[in-house]
Amino acid sequence: MDGYWFKSTKFQIEPGEDQEVKPGMYGRQLASWLKPRLKEKGYTVEDIVNEEWGRCLLCGRDPFMLWVGCGNMINPQAVGAEPVLPSKEPIVWRCFVAAEVPHFIRYFRKVDTAPAVLKLYSDLGEILCAEPEVVFVMGP
Repeated sequence: MDGYWFKSTKFQIEPGEDQEVKPGMYGRQLASWLKPRLKEKGYTVEDIVNEEWGRCLLCGRDPFMLWVGCGNMINPQAVGAEPVLPSKEPIVWRCFVAAEVPHFIRYFRKVDTAPAVLKLYSDLGEILCAEPEVVFVMGP
């Protein structure tokens, strides 16, 4: 489960949004679009969190953190160069699912995150597949 990789003209890059994260990393509109759809699937999605690689949607905290990462594939020509706002067409977006068990819980008991991760991954795939403007590069 490496995640879903896709292209879409649905999501715009907002000028300056990568100043909140790492230069050349985007995904604010993707995360904003995804948040209510995950809520419709029954997840309690918290505020969008900025991460170095894009945006994070926290979908659960108990007994572990369950989240969806949203971002874009880095353009290797742009690494180390002055950031240039790319056009929306060639951007490859990525969404992936992760679970984190706090150390103090792992110390006392084993927590199986696989069922929750698989369910969120499946729900995420359904959401993306239902959007006509999403064209998969890698995914379902």
